[in-house]
Amino acid sequence: MHGACHQDTGRFAIGCAGWALPKDAQQAFTPEGSHLERYASRLNAVEINSSFYRPHKPATYARWAASVPPGFRFSVKLPKAITHERRLAGCQDLVDTFLAEAGQLGDKLGCLLVQLPPSLGWHAERVDAFFTMLRERHAGHVVVEPRHASWFSADASALLAPHHIDLALADPAPCAGASWPLAPANGDASSRIAYYRLHGSPRIYYDRYDPAYLNALADRLQADARRFESVWCVFDNTALGAATFNALELSELLKGRGL
Repeated sequence: MHGACHQDTGRFAIGCAGWALPKDAQQAFTPEGSHLERYASRLNAVEINSSFYRPHKPATYARWAASVPPGFRFSVKLPKAITHERRLAGCQDLVDTFLAEAGQLGDKLGCLLVQLPPSLGWHAERVDAFFTMLRERHAGHVVVEPRHASWFSADASALLAPHHIDLALADPAPCAGASWPLAPANGDASSRIAYYRLHGSPRIYYDRYDPAYLNALADRLQADARRFESVWCVFDNTALGAATFNALELSELLKGRGL
């Protein structure tokens, strides 16, 4: 089994989906180093989405891990070959390959993200078999982002809880009936994660969240830190660089509260 993701009680992991730095935000970061090194000078987490589209060499993950400070964490999205093509079935070989690659992040691997296609509804036997297989190989945080309404049910929560699999909390909501859970499904926060994926609103991927939204979000994250082991917030409104500004603003809000 690959090593567990690093987990700190109540810590905040704030970042973006990717570490590109828009020109008008670059002055907020140290001027030296690679884009990742500069990004990591101000933000303590990042979500790797490129792994969804193509594999990265183990040496690439190792180089990324060596480029960031000790407290920095990566979330890595599972390949679409697993989630969208094989649809969680018969994919043990692909999971093994992916974990051998991403595992080179070592203790800087903070979470695995399983984003599902909107067409993939709840199928208890398939889901149970997949997460049983994954848990035999990986003990760290795993978050699933379903986009079909059938996943947002008591039966689904009851099946996912023993595997310690949490739902991503997405904005905008991915489908009718989706809502932000307020507490772990199994009532045990000791090994659970609150993971927010904020895609931008009202224009998804483009628009910047305003100060009022971020203040309310900071309130929520502060409350989550008392219940969940780890609290992540990833901004995915990257099309025009809004994610970088929002991540910096939220990080400063939390620091201003002494968090």
